[in-house]
Amino acid sequence: MIPRSLLWRLSLGVVLAVTLLWGGTALVTFSTLQKEIGEVFDSALQETAQRILPLAVLDILDREEQGLTRSVAALRGSNEYLSYVVRDDKGRVLLRSHGAEAVDFPPFRKPGFATTATHRIYYDSAMQDTLTVAVAEPLEHRRRVAQEMISSLVSPLGVLVPFTLLVVWALVHFSVRKVHLFRAAIEKRGSGDLAPVEVEGVPSELDPVVEAVNHLLERLRRALEAERSFTANSAHELRTPVAAALAQTQRLIAETRDEGARARARQVEISLKRLARLSEKLMQLAKAEGGRLQAEHQTDLRPILRLVTDEIRLSGTGEDSPADNGAERIRLDMPARPVLSDIDLDAFAILVRNLVENALKHGDPSRPVEVSLADDGQLRVVNGGPVVARSDIARLSRPFERGETGADGAGLGLAIAHAIASGAGGRLEINTPASGRTDGFEVIYHPASETG
Repeated sequence: MIPRSLLWRLSLGVVLAVTLLWGGTALVTFSTLQKEIGEVFDSALQETAQRILPLAVLDILDREEQGLTRSVAALRGSNEYLSYVVRDDKGRVLLRSHGAEAVDFPPFRKPGFATTATHRIYYDSAMQDTLTVAVAEPLEHRRRVAQEMISSLVSPLGVLVPFTLLVVWALVHFSVRKVHLFRAAIEKRGSGDLAPVEVEGVPSELDPVVEAVNHLLERLRRALEAERSFTANSAHELRTPVAAALAQTQRLIAETRDEGARARARQVEISLKRLARLSEKLMQLAKAEGGRLQAEHQTDLRPILRLVTDEIRLSGTGEDSPADNGAERIRLDMPARPVLSDIDLDAFAILVRNLVENALKHGDPSRPVEVSLADDGQLRVVNGGPVVARSDIARLSRPFERGETGADGAGLGLAIAHAIASGAGGRLEINTPASGRTDGFEVIYHPASETG
């Protein structure tokens, strides 16, 4: 399998190229050396024959009895790579080296080299071909020398390949470190951080990529800013006419004597209140999606949590539903020590309000809503009620998506909470059933420090 990492592709590619180059060079060198070594060995055979032949002639001529075979004994135990025999014109062996076998030396035909199945032989003659000498070397010796030679050329690969891989990997890693920094700069971006990516010293080959990424981020930033600006401005501009229409409708209800008109006016009042709440939610969503929701300094979250929950207890969820009458169901649990966090306080207040209002509206009205804040800034909101299907959990975090409930709402609560969690560098976890229960709905906000 080819690795997807550019670092490993370059490293393995260079190592493979070095290995192939080394192997090819070794084969060419071996072929050349084998030829040269063969010539050297042949030269040694020829020189040995030319040195032995005059000595053999003198030894044979000085003998009292002609035709006898004399064997030259070895002076000390050693491997004899060259052996020889001296024959007369009748083929009788007159002189031979220690261990030389006559069967290994075919009869003399002419001076020069000959090769048998087992030996390389050089022939020479003297005294008008009446004395001949044959010097032989086993082919096995030459093969063994060739094997040792190729082994000495190839064996360094066992050390060279891993060492080369390590060196090449280090060099490539050093060379592409700016690429890793560029990737890390993109990975660390939150969903709302669309500022240009700036990494000094990026390889020139990646300049078009960096430029294209920054252009894309700029276009996305402008598009999202236009969308958020339109949403926020539209919601803001709706507040005044909606408030005026609501005031006129409430005055009409107070002044009219016609019960039919008063009933219709109350329906209009309910619709206007829903429109006002929708515009408020849209403004919250625009703020949540506006970018990084982190403050410069850490602040204690406990006062904000208590303030929001107390406000909900006093004013209810803002919906014309039975849930308003159960706002006192909130059970708040906070540590005695300060809980410091760098999340924007307004964003945290919006997060708490939306999670608690959702729990009050959609949870079992006969059971409490548990709101707890941990020492590390983790916020947990749990309500009773039936288990929500797993397939619906991801859908509920999208804008204007609602579960199977009869409670009023625009389907923006969890979407706003999810956008705030992402903008603050944290994440939102939804569990159903709630942890340690067989029913219920649990939402946990994990802060940036815990997520990282």
